[in-house]
Amino acid sequence: MATAATLTTVLSGCGALDTAMDCVKTADAIATSVQKLQQAVSNASNDVTQIEESLNSISTELGNLKNTTDNADLSKAVDDLTKGVETVRTAVKNGDTTPDIAPITDAAGEVAKVCTPG
Repeated sequence: MATAATLTTVLSGCGALDTAMDCVKTADAIATSVQKLQQAVSNASNDVTQIEESLNSISTELGNLKNTTDNADLSKAVDDLTKGVETVRTAVKNGDTTPDIAPITDAAGEVAKVCTPG
């Protein structure tokens, strides 16, 4: 019986570790996407479609992260980031080629903070 309990504890720990690693990987992917978004906004006069591609990439990563967490702080950061993405997406659709992406960068920082072990 002790072996079964130990195995359950180890497997539960592995599950938590896998979730944490997924969070870190996704936070890194989001950070990369946010950097691409910043570059796309800087170059928007050349190609505004880069902004949309970056926003789509962030949205995909957010969907992956949201589906794998039950952490309240992380869920709030993901929700804030999602709102920021939608605000920028709406601004771009309305013709803004230099949208304010500060809410996205701020929320991405929160995601990174929550996902960073330590």
